[in-house]
Amino acid sequence: MSEALLRIAAALERISPGPLAAPDFSVADAYLWQVEPDGLQPVKDVARVDMHLLHGIDRARDILLENTRQFARGLPANNALLWGARGMGKSSLVKAVHAAVLGEGMELKLVEMQREDLPSVGRLLHLLRDRDARFLLFCDDLSFSHDDQHYKSLKAVLDGGIEGRPENVIFYATSNRRHLMPRDMIENERSTSISPSEAVEEKVSLSDRFGLWLGFHPCDQDQYLEMIRGYCAAYGVEIDADTMRAEAIEWQATRGARSGRVAWQYFTDLAGRKGVTLGV
Repeated sequence: MSEALLRIAAALERISPGPLAAPDFSVADAYLWQVEPDGLQPVKDVARVDMHLLHGIDRARDILLENTRQFARGLPANNALLWGARGMGKSSLVKAVHAAVLGEGMELKLVEMQREDLPSVGRLLHLLRDRDARFLLFCDDLSFSHDDQHYKSLKAVLDGGIEGRPENVIFYATSNRRHLMPRDMIENERSTSISPSEAVEEKVSLSDRFGLWLGFHPCDQDQYLEMIRGYCAAYGVEIDADTMRAEAIEWQATRGARSGRVAWQYFTDLAGRKGVTLGV
């Protein structure tokens, strides 16, 4: 009987996954976290926009850049939540700030993880803990629905439990929602719960755990046109000012929105018509 158990144990050991190999952090400055199996995939060329092309978000840019510099230098820094209007450069700013810090000669690794992979964040933090490098952990478009329990995993990043968040890891997230959950969900919890304040507090307080809240608001027409002019100057696209203005306003009217993303989409169409490659 004992021999049979030993054979079963040996077979289970053979088929069980081995420990995750330590990644080589010297091959890239950015990585994607993947699960099943766990691993960090190097990203050689990060899709990003130069910081000088991000208009209308000067205050958020300056605050986030200084916070990131502090962290890269080994100084105290806050986790950051970038929230607000869609298409106004939240994720672009995170990637641009990372590039700016690298350009200043500091070492900082960008690690992006998907919202649906938050339950694995403990394993990722264990992998990053005690490494010589410093890591900016980034989650784009973060939000939670009424039956979503992923927010509990996020506390491991923001609070770290008894072990604490690794000293060499900082967390930046973007969201369209200031409190990471829809307003109607908050009101529904308050109206149907036996203890309304307690029902909402656990989820709403999650955003309070971010030391920095940076708001992004819809741009006005002048900012929208300035974005396009900046793209034209950066990529050498020539067009009559009045023509560009008329086309850009018509473009945003057909989209029913005005944002940095819409400005880039118009410029992409313009560059294509002008025969200019963007190299992105």
